[in-house]
Amino acid sequence: MFISVLDLFKIGIGPSSSHTFGPMVAAYDFIEGIKEQKYIESSIKERFIRCTLKESLAFTGKGHSTNCAVALGLHGYLPTGLTKKNVSALIEQIWESDRIRIDKDLCIFFKPNEHIIFDKGETLAEHPNGMFFELIDRDDKIVSSQTYFSIGGGFICTLAEISQLQAPLKMEPSASCTYPFDSANAMLKMAKDNAISIAQMKLVNEMDQLTEKALHEGIDRIWQAMQICIEKGMATKGTLPGDLGILRRAKDLHDDLNNNPQNANVNDWLCAYAMAVNEENAAGNMVVTAPTNGAAGVIPAVIYYFVTHEQGTIEHVRDFLLTASAIGGLIKHRSSISGAEVGCQGEVGSAAAMAAAGLCSVRGGTPQQVENAAEITLEHHLGMTCDPVNGLVQVPCIERNGFGAIKAYTAASLALRGDGSHFMPLDNCIEAMKQTGMEMSHKYKETSLGGLAVSITEC
Repeated sequence: MFISVLDLFKIGIGPSSSHTFGPMVAAYDFIEGIKEQKYIESSIKERFIRCTLKESLAFTGKGHSTNCAVALGLHGYLPTGLTKKNVSALIEQIWESDRIRIDKDLCIFFKPNEHIIFDKGETLAEHPNGMFFELIDRDDKIVSSQTYFSIGGGFICTLAEISQLQAPLKMEPSASCTYPFDSANAMLKMAKDNAISIAQMKLVNEMDQLTEKALHEGIDRIWQAMQICIEKGMATKGTLPGDLGILRRAKDLHDDLNNNPQNANVNDWLCAYAMAVNEENAAGNMVVTAPTNGAAGVIPAVIYYFVTHEQGTIEHVRDFLLTASAIGGLIKHRSSISGAEVGCQGEVGSAAAMAAAGLCSVRGGTPQQVENAAEITLEHHLGMTCDPVNGLVQVPCIERNGFGAIKAYTAASLALRGDGSHFMPLDNCIEAMKQTGMEMSHKYKETSLGGLAVSITEC
């Protein structure tokens, strides 16, 4: 099993990797396929595109800006290309239009409010984040269609692909790697047999695919984006988008910590950094999937604290992200990071486990201690639901990232005080998360039909 650190951490925009990033990529893929198949005729009235969003995408799609993401993707935009653009202005322009331009002479009829359907009816068995794209002619005949699933972290797959994937996730085969571990147990055995760290194994596996220079440049870009996101969040005040009227708090918190450092502790700083990221995410600004947008603040907060307060170096950052991606890859391979599939235990829980592993590693932890740190953290997120109020990635998501960072920091410290031996293996904990997610009611898996999402109406 191999998934690159550069695929697990992707630079894009908020507010959701599965509900914004993934659908945008799917829409872009569909329109590119239409262009290649040359289905387009000269009159825009001859063809129109319809997108139908299912289950979780239907229930919380508006709060997660899924309709905006689909429209942007169909107009040829990808998340990575929007980080420096005025997305609000682009969306306003698209909503005023009734066509998608294929080239200078050809267009397809498309009106977002009319042709994006939020279907809350029958669900799809393969995955809760399903969507249909259809090219339809004037006689209502489907000329071309494709079914996509947004499987978490910005990854997508088609209906044909999903039955062939594990987790489900596209991966390179184990044979392509020097150290082909697909479980934590195998990872620890290889580390012991070869007297090598998890970060070193991950580095070697990455270099089987690309050069060390390209890898380091990619990781450094990811870290730079994380820093920009934190610092922008800590410098911005105002109200977040949506009906809740949630005020940004990270700037005031950070200012207070700087003005009263004698009263600040590690928990305060971690919350300030994590909340800064997730306020940026909620605003639809640039973030890094880490491994998802909903959990985007945990890993950056822990790294930023280590670099800022404990004199971490760029080499530490690289080792941190390589170690974290090794753990994240195992979780994706053996379970899921999708809140719509397993609840928030798969988002913030996975991010916190990855952060704990990374921090333990850069503090000199052995592979056994690193695995222990990840297991401790994930164990104490089991059963966590995904129940965003109003379908917005704000309550409880923003604060939850701060607490995920705190748990990660605590778990790494606890693991370093032991010798790495512990009762519950990480593999078993990941399996427990998967089973818990499978048995969890769909009301608590990013549909906003249960928990906090409905309790607000009872107050």
